[in-house]
Amino acid sequence: MLRRRFATVLSAVALTLGAVAVSAAPANAAPADKPQVLSNWTQTSASSYNTWVSARNNQGAWSSYSFDWSTDYCSSSPDNPFGFPFQTACARHDFGYRNYKAQGTFDANKSRLDNAFYSDLQRVCDNYSGASGASCDALAWTYYQAVRAFG
Repeated sequence: MLRRRFATVLSAVALTLGAVAVSAAPANAAPADKPQVLSNWTQTSASSYNTWVSARNNQGAWSSYSFDWSTDYCSSSPDNPFGFPFQTACARHDFGYRNYKAQGTFDANKSRLDNAFYSDLQRVCDNYSGASGASCDALAWTYYQAVRAFG
């Protein structure tokens, strides 16, 4: 008899705890600040770029946000044309596109994402001068125009 009562009490406690757990946010729900974090990581500034690179290098710390970190880098264009390292800029651009599409707010953010991509490419080109710098700038402009038109 005592065992049956104890089992009944335990069942009631388990049901109560289960109801509390159900009323809380689902275990796989992204943190409420996900849109703000995404916005912070997709601005045109160097600090936004650097913060995103740091997060990308420590993706595990952001796992609860369920960001899509996948990338095909510069798609069908060279990732490092003529030796200019555009690969990371392309990866951040993919990150913005994929995550804003998943959030359902891509159209409202596409222009800024493309501008951030161009800013990232320009920062790459700032490391070159003379003919190399001019070539890099021309390629950056071409890549930017391509994503604006076809991205």
